[in-house]
Amino acid sequence: MRTKIIKIDKNQMNKSMIQEAGDILKKGGLVAFPTETVYGLGADALNEEAAEKIYAAKGRPSDNPLIVHITHMEALDKIARDIPPAAVKIAGKYWPGPLTMIFRKKDIVPYGTTGGLETVAVRMPSHEIAKEVIDAGGGFIAAPSANTSGRPSPTTAQHVEEDMDGRIEMIVDGGPVEIGVESTILDMTVEPPMILRPGAVTEEMLRELVGTVAVDHTLITADSSKAPKAPGMKYRHYAPDAELVIIEGPVEKVAEEINRLAGTRQAEGYKVGIIGTEESVSAYTSGDIKSIGTREDETTIASRLYAVLREFDDDGVDYIYSESFATGGIGSAIMNRLLKAAGHHVINIQ
Repeated sequence: MRTKIIKIDKNQMNKSMIQEAGDILKKGGLVAFPTETVYGLGADALNEEAAEKIYAAKGRPSDNPLIVHITHMEALDKIARDIPPAAVKIAGKYWPGPLTMIFRKKDIVPYGTTGGLETVAVRMPSHEIAKEVIDAGGGFIAAPSANTSGRPSPTTAQHVEEDMDGRIEMIVDGGPVEIGVESTILDMTVEPPMILRPGAVTEEMLRELVGTVAVDHTLITADSSKAPKAPGMKYRHYAPDAELVIIEGPVEKVAEEINRLAGTRQAEGYKVGIIGTEESVSAYTSGDIKSIGTREDETTIASRLYAVLREFDDDGVDYIYSESFATGGIGSAIMNRLLKAAGHHVINIQ
């Protein structure tokens, strides 16, 4: 099967192309499309066989739940029950947007979509193309990131093509995404609500709106018998082919340590990649050095993270050494993804 790629300008929507994507989804096929976070791999969320195709295409563990994407609040009532007032308040502020909320599911949502759980994860994206594709496909579209499971998530249609060409029916190319890391996941089935995955809607933003918000700091290992309640909690994610190590500590000492480690590996004959920022790249003396963005605006780092990891794959590096980043605001999401990609391999220096 050849994957069809269509280009759509969100400012000049091609209705016939959107309908073609929607028809594929309604017939149980798979369509990748852009959201404001990353590219999603879409299937009819209420069709268990279609949802199972996502797992097959990604090589994704079947107990890893999918997020159901909708475009209006009335749709939420059809698939979720026991929706608390706080969720309505949060949705009023941050939907559409990069936020997923978990609710108790209604029977209409198959267990094949929820990873066998009695809960359903729901998001309302703000990307215009995503909204059009979701509506054309029936209004309830399961859409995890459109990459091979475990690899860095796709932020361009080209990334999707690298992983999914021949595995899915269509890729909707809407250009690069804006945010670059997956949505915040907030569990609304517990009190207080609990953040299971950080994203662009931050802990600080949620607390300002509804008061107390808990954060799940538990790191579930790959051999855990506990089913993950949200995507990305259990398995190694976002990982490049190379071994990734994060170096934490004072900026000057971090650069010294990365230079030392890189020099050692290069002397052994390995190809080394280094992740720095606009402020620090001049401190590195050798290796495949990439700036991930500026610490003055960490949204630039979030938007570049996965693309940089994929670039290192293309460059064929064996080891990657990365600086660490602040954990406030979107920095929490950046470090969450980096830690997952590194398998929590961190060197702390003082």
